[in-house]
Amino acid sequence: MAKKDLGVKPYLFPMPVLMIATYNEDDTVDVMNMAWGGICDNDKVALNLSENHKTCENLKKRGAFTISVADVAHLEESDFFGTASGNTMKDKFERTGMHATKSTWVDAPIIDEYPITLECTVDKIGNEDGEFRVVGKILNVLADESILDESGKVDPTKINAFVFDQFQNGYYRIGEKVGIAWNSGRKFMNK
Repeated sequence: MAKKDLGVKPYLFPMPVLMIATYNEDDTVDVMNMAWGGICDNDKVALNLSENHKTCENLKKRGAFTISVADVAHLEESDFFGTASGNTMKDKFERTGMHATKSTWVDAPIIDEYPITLECTVDKIGNEDGEFRVVGKILNVLADESILDESGKVDPTKINAFVFDQFQNGYYRIGEKVGIAWNSGRKFMNK
């Protein structure tokens, strides 16, 4: 199979669509759509951001945030959160008609409409090579009962999540189970 060099691009797929929620200095809600982040340890998340975002100022001042997995039912609102700037649009969150509840674990809002939310405190903030990096400690995960299976575990097919495609700037629904982790490739263990 022929391959073609594409140069240096941020081409990994899938990229999660993560919603980072913080409080502004006046206790209003700020939400940012972020693709460059994810789990980096059993109880930690990593965020890679541009420091000019309102969210970064809030992270420094409040030391807390929530991360929600965006779902297809709220794709338009989620996309808007990645388009509008909290620095220039003070009513950004209110424009969507979404709702927020204060976390009982951290000083940050939980966006009620998203099905799963990680409640985090800021563990480390760093600036390297012009990139603003945050490591957050997960204190709790909050999930809608509608996405749990009969044993109380999150059923990923019920989240109705979507991912970002950096190749063509698309969003794609995910959810079909096609294998079992740490089992599907077991046949190669005894070769």
